[in-house]
Amino acid sequence: MSNLPNFVHLHFGKPAEELGDIEKRVLAKAHERKIISTDVNAAIAAEASFGERVADGIARVGGSWSFILAFLAFLVVWTLINTVILLSRAFDPYPFVFLNLILSMLAAIQAPIIMMSQNRQAERDRFEAAKDYEVNLKAELEVLSLHQKIDMRVLTELTALREDVSRLNAILAERGPLK
Repeated sequence: MSNLPNFVHLHFGKPAEELGDIEKRVLAKAHERKIISTDVNAAIAAEASFGERVADGIARVGGSWSFILAFLAFLVVWTLINTVILLSRAFDPYPFVFLNLILSMLAAIQAPIIMMSQNRQAERDRFEAAKDYEVNLKAELEVLSLHQKIDMRVLTELTALREDVSRLNAILAERGPLK
């Protein structure tokens, strides 16, 4: 990329000074012939705090069928204990006020934690989209560079062929007409 400003203007449609940080970084990596793709999972995991990892774990467990089935079993057991087994001395008789309190507290704690995890997932999606854009942009630049190299090679070969045809025509002209 010896003529970088022309290359940038031709392929990006704007002067080099107007390129964004991403375009500059991709262009530098392409020029250095270095890879630009990264392991998104490793990058996100490396930056995650303890609280973020806990929130992701709670969201992963709280949104699973095993949790739903286990919690359903807990509710059935609670209801059976307080209606059938402990008929006279139930610690939470119908309408299960204590159970409602426990469920409300669980929901009050679990909902913001799941929202934190969803926010991290959205951040991860944005990060992954930015990385995809960088990789796609670099791939496009590499393809354009290859096209340019192939075009130059074809032009060089065409020039050589024209010179060969001119030389053959000169030789044929010296020999005179064919009989």
